Amino acid sequence: MVTAQAKRLILVLGDQLSTDLSSLEAGDKSSDIIVMGELKAEASYVRHHKKKLAFVFSAMRHFAEELRHGGWTVDYATYNDGYKSFTDLVKAAAKNHGCKTIIVTSPGEWRVVRELENLGQSRGYSVEILHDDRFICTNEEFSSWAEGRKALRMEYFYREMRRKTGLLMDGEDPVGGQWNFDQENRKPPKEGLDPPDALRIEPDAITKEVLTLVDEEFGDHFGDLDPFWFAVTRDDALKALDRFIDEALPLFGDYQDAMVGTEKFLYHSLLGLYINIGLLDPLHVCQEVEAAYNDNRAPLNAVEGFIRQIIGWREFVRGIYWREGPDYVTRNFFGHDRELPDFYWSGETDMACVGAAVTQTKEEAYAHHIQRLMVTGTFALIAGINPHEVHEWYLAVYADAYEWVEAPNVVGMALFADGGLLGSKPYAASGAYINRMSDYCKGCSYSVSKKTEENACPFNSLYWDFLARHQETLGNNARLGQIYRNWERMDGAKQRAYRTRAQHLLEKLDRGERI
Repeated sequence: MVTAQAKRLILVLGDQLSTDLSSLEAGDKSSDIIVMGELKAEASYVRHHKKKLAFVFSAMRHFAEELRHGGWTVDYATYNDGYKSFTDLVKAAAKNHGCKTIIVTSPGEWRVVRELENLGQSRGYSVEILHDDRFICTNEEFSSWAEGRKALRMEYFYREMRRKTGLLMDGEDPVGGQWNFDQENRKPPKEGLDPPDALRIEPDAITKEVLTLVDEEFGDHFGDLDPFWFAVTRDDALKALDRFIDEALPLFGDYQDAMVGTEKFLYHSLLGLYINIGLLDPLHVCQEVEAAYNDNRAPLNAVEGFIRQIIGWREFVRGIYWREGPDYVTRNFFGHDRELPDFYWSGETDMACVGAAVTQTKEEAYAHHIQRLMVTGTFALIAGINPHEVHEWYLAVYADAYEWVEAPNVVGMALFADGGLLGSKPYAASGAYINRMSDYCKGCSYSVSKKTEENACPFNSLYWDFLARHQETLGNNARLGQIYRNWERMDGAKQRAYRTRAQHLLEKLDRGERI
């Protein structure tokens, strides 16, 4: 006599919108119940950008419909159903369906893992957490690679991922004879660039319903809700991939570090939105990009640079996040404690670069990696802003931000708050870098060529003041040796002028005055 398998709950999280998810692969359509929910705690643990909330909720609702069409039974709770947490959602679903076993693909944040583990330990449920095999490198593989190394550097990890995937490989050697083409991918913007617009998807009935919900429930959150144009289904995300490859990829490499005030996206893909939520598979994306090189539709420097961001950097920061543990987000190597300035929310500052990056973030829930790293990130670093506040800001305002990917990029890369675990030096910079890689300085109230005067670019004096404040800590950093020698060669009056100007700016920040 064959006994029918007992019902199990398959919990699908909001950033796991993939039909080949490990929990779905382990499930049985004939008996198991998929449970999904728009939860109050998940919507509010930071004050998420309105556009980010709309994107996640709409993509979740569309994915639930896709699963139903695929033969699954889906128990979906909308925000107005009132469930606060995963614990509340699972308890209700387990009671309704008579289930005691929960299957879930490993979450992307420590706090959610702990909640689900506690659900199993304290509530008497059997909770099976499966590997998230949408990633190329498992946590165990990363730990094995990292074990015993004096320094963890993405470049060497990336080479292992190239070998593992076979992407851009010619046998045991990299295609083109070298592993990366960064030197070709740092061109400043030039006049006459005509980048394509991002693919814009008209909201359907489901998305319009979500937009109304977000406007009513989260109207006081940061960011513009309209116009909403993100893809919220796999089919439309694939269209965005095709658009990027056909129209933007050929020049992506050349201008990936450039910033132009009138161009929000330049040649960037914006595919991180869709990869991180699960609508696109990262390896498939890289294979499609590699195919463009093989078909002579895109140059090697662009293709290699893009693939490195995904199988190199994206996988690397995830490995760091899980290896370092839940306290990583609280690290504060420099002891910085200044409050996050209000202009990170309002964009109201006389610094044209920061104002442009924040305003774009407010409008689109998006800024590209150099705007994040070298504008808002660098200012926060050299001004001594509390890294946990900065971390929570990035997590809230960007639609592609989930803690596993955001925290290492902010805490480690942008703020050096992990003391150099992720990066070999702080990404501190004066206004000269921004002037070289953007057109922001042309219309700025401050002069980038001036150093210590009242109208001098704040980045200039704050940069040197940051280095002087932390010379005892950073003086032996090999990559900063020449910079510190330059500082020591300055006469005392010039050093004092830099530090006096910086102190004046920091006091204005502390008083909440406009800078």
